[in-house]
Amino acid sequence: MKKLSARRRHPLAALVVLLLALACTGGLYAAFAPADKAQADETAQSLTIDEGKKLYSVGCASCHGTGGQGTTDGPSLVGVGAAAVDFQVGTGRMPAQQPGAQVPKKKVIYSQAEIDQLAAYIASLGAGPEVPTENEYNPEGADIAEGGELFRNNCAQCHNFAGKGGALTNGKYAPDLTGVSEKHIYEAMLTGPQNMPSFPDQTMTEQNKKDIIAYLKAVNGDETVSPGGLDLGALGPVSEGLFSWVFGLGVLIAVAVWVAARTAKAKKS
Repeated sequence: MKKLSARRRHPLAALVVLLLALACTGGLYAAFAPADKAQADETAQSLTIDEGKKLYSVGCASCHGTGGQGTTDGPSLVGVGAAAVDFQVGTGRMPAQQPGAQVPKKKVIYSQAEIDQLAAYIASLGAGPEVPTENEYNPEGADIAEGGELFRNNCAQCHNFAGKGGALTNGKYAPDLTGVSEKHIYEAMLTGPQNMPSFPDQTMTEQNKKDIIAYLKAVNGDETVSPGGLDLGALGPVSEGLFSWVFGLGVLIAVAVWVAARTAKAKKS
């Protein structure tokens, strides 16, 4: 009887074994599963970079060098970051059609997937600004009034107070911002393309950029109507007033000449 009672298992033994088994299973999963996922992500990123390198070799290396180091025909791309590539290629400015004082916006020739591959390759050459997420550039709920003040203080000197663009020196110009996507406006502020200064988050916060985007969408949206009628490209009251004076004076002079001619003819008759 004593031997039988000694061999009898404790009532909680099965539960303890089950808990140990679950703990071992969880430990093994935690040890191996994340590593597999990380390895898969690394492999996918490597493939993306390889595809981007192939695209770069065909469409970009002739100007920017085989390793992105730059040439006399194009600047170095080391450290410009993925955001610069997404902006330049995503707006059709790159690849450049021909050399000039400034590279204009044109039809995009790459798909978004190819742009992402190019951006991944350029980002691998040196750290730089990353492509912003929708949460970063979505202006919903942003302060339009604050954005207007920021835009007038930092951007209107070149882009005009309504973002209609303007001429610069030596054949350069600030482009019209009408119809430009929120993402590309954010990337332009982040990277400073061509003649534009860059505004990193240390200089202009993410919220500041959102406010500016909200302002531009407010003044150039599809439902925006000029309260004064024809806005002449929103060039401002001086130019619009000058046009009115020149046109009005021209009409008055023409009427005066016509009246004088009629009066002289009447006297002769």
